[in-house]
Order: sequence, then C-alpha cells, then structure tokens
Amino acid sequence: MAKEVTGPGRRAERLDTLRAADTDRQQVAEQLKDALDEGRLSLHEYDERVAGAYSAQTYAELVVLVQDLPRPGVSAAEVQARQSAEARRAARRLPVALMVLWTILGSLAAVNVVVYLLVWATVDGYVYPWPVWLTVPGAALGAVTVGVQVIRRHHRRF
Repeated sequence: MAKEVTGPGRRAERLDTLRAADTDRQQVAEQLKDALDEGRLSLHEYDERVAGAYSAQTYAELVVLVQDLPRPGVSAAEVQARQSAEARRAARRLPVALMVLWTILGSLAAVNVVVYLLVWATVDGYVYPWPVWLTVPGAALGAVTVGVQVIRRHHRRF
C-alpha cells in the first residue's frame, strides 16, 4: 500500500504517484549495478532496467524495477537465515491467551506479596504466608504452557 504525503498547503498524495527526481533515478541505477555485479541480473536485463529507470517519471515506476532485488550485499544464505530465525521466534512466542493468564497471575502475585510484606512489617507475631498458595495456579499454568509448546512443536514437524 502506498504511503500518503501531506504538507502545509498540500493535499494528501499517494507516494507512488509523485514524480521521481534525477537523484532517485540515479539511486535505482546504482542498485541495479550492484545487482549486476552480484550476478542477480543478466547484462540484458540490467540494460532494460536501467533504461526503464532513466525513463521513469514516478516512484511507482522505479519501485517496480527493484522490488524483486534484495539489498546489495545480502546473500541467499543470509535471507534464509533471517527467515528461519523469524520462524523460530514465532514458534517460541506464546499464544495471546497464555500471555494474558501469565500477566494476570504475575499481577496477583505482586499484589499479594506487597500486601503480605506490609502486614508482616506492621503486625507483631506470626503471619501466615498466604502468597505461597499462588504457586499452585502458577504450577498449573506452567504445565499448560509447556504442554502447549510441546503440542505446537509436534504439529510443526508434520
């Protein structure tokens, strides 16, 4: 989706319909040269794209020429490594429901511990450590979290 540009006294315009400057055309030509040097483009394709870059009038025409090219210096192995790292990060991410439950449990535990410490500091004698009972739902939630992650990992393999 194209970005809209606004300014003082200027109506909202789509970025891809704005006219390109000579420096924009030159930057695209340099990116195409880098792609040629890396072996991503054949000489014939490079010639066609550079001709298109210098004849382009809008940003949309320039973007089409380089949209299938990675940044200069990025190898296929780096692109694949980034994609696999993102996939691993997404796999480790907890479902929203579990994140909400962990947040609620953490909040309740924090409030209980603070209240217990205030009571313990102000009362003479023994105070029953009731925040210990929050370990029971914590352990249950931990077991559910581990189970969900194991099931998700199992489903990814197949």
